[in-house]
Amino acid sequence: MMHVPPAYPGMREEEADTPALIVDLDAFEANLDCMAALIAPTGARLRAHAKTHKSPVIAHWQRQRGAVGQCVQKVAEAEVLAWGGIDNILVTNQVVGTRKLARFVALAGMAEFAICVDDIRQIEALESMAADAGRRVGVLVEIDVGMNRCGVAPGAPAVLLAQRIARSKHLIFKGLQAYHGAAQHLRTPDARETAIGAAAALTVRTVDALREQGLQCDIVGGAGTGTFEYELQSGIYTEIQAGSYCFMDADYARNHGGRAAGFQHALFILGTVMSQTRDGAAVVDVGLKAVATDSGLPLVANREGVLFAGASDEHGTLRWDAGAYGQAVSYGEKLRLIPGHCDPTVDRYDWYVGVRQGRVEAVWPVAARGGTY
Repeated sequence: MMHVPPAYPGMREEEADTPALIVDLDAFEANLDCMAALIAPTGARLRAHAKTHKSPVIAHWQRQRGAVGQCVQKVAEAEVLAWGGIDNILVTNQVVGTRKLARFVALAGMAEFAICVDDIRQIEALESMAADAGRRVGVLVEIDVGMNRCGVAPGAPAVLLAQRIARSKHLIFKGLQAYHGAAQHLRTPDARETAIGAAAALTVRTVDALREQGLQCDIVGGAGTGTFEYELQSGIYTEIQAGSYCFMDADYARNHGGRAAGFQHALFILGTVMSQTRDGAAVVDVGLKAVATDSGLPLVANREGVLFAGASDEHGTLRWDAGAYGQAVSYGEKLRLIPGHCDPTVDRYDWYVGVRQGRVEAVWPVAARGGTY
């Protein structure tokens, strides 16, 4: 059940009920334009990752700036995007289970869909479902390029899966998924460049092995907000799957010494100071249910010296040096917080509140919220 929106167009930002998920529209649009400008000269395509924003509205914004389509992690996310008019979607994940596969194949009648596999059993199940539905679907072989999560070994094992797909009457071999998620948050540029250099070498070797067997890769996909520059430099990646760039978060900013690497912080949690009974401390109504803390606590935006020091279910504690900063925040005041990890933070909310120059301009649903199946 969706809750009542926390704000409506025309209101001032500070009038919104809190906690509220705020998108600074000027910064958000600048981020979309920045990524489009970075990718355009390279010949690669942007397939933005919707696991970050979970919104057909944002997907259309990205499409208008040249994105070829969207990535998702779950069939439920794919359904919401397809129902919202997005017509080119890649599930960058393995899908196991008859009901999930049936839902995925059904979507192939609405849009251009592809999916990732790393096991012959997945190929056989997908082929059977596609045959029953009388459909053909695109398939990428995911290779493990250092993530140590999903993915078949590069080289010959990947070629065997690709050959099996190519022999199918109902599946179309589209290429490789070569995502190195663990590299996204390595803290130094040298470490990220080294990790992606190794991933690219494994990917090149696999592409060459496929070519020797007469198989071409229309898509070589991967990359993320933390490393896409290095995937682009490699020349082997044809699609960049960055997602968080549209919002940025505190953890990605830590890759760049607290700065957002040419992108701006565009996503905030608006909270209210709900209690202030001690010097140098206050409590806001933003706790663990309102902001993800898996990648660290949120930052307090535009408030020097004020730290978000801890969280419980419904409360967040702010602390500062009262001697240096006096009464740094006031009872009842609204504050913007920068989440440590944008993706799971977004998934806590029903609504985006789009704000420009302090006034609410748009409110739209986080349509794929909770789409974990």
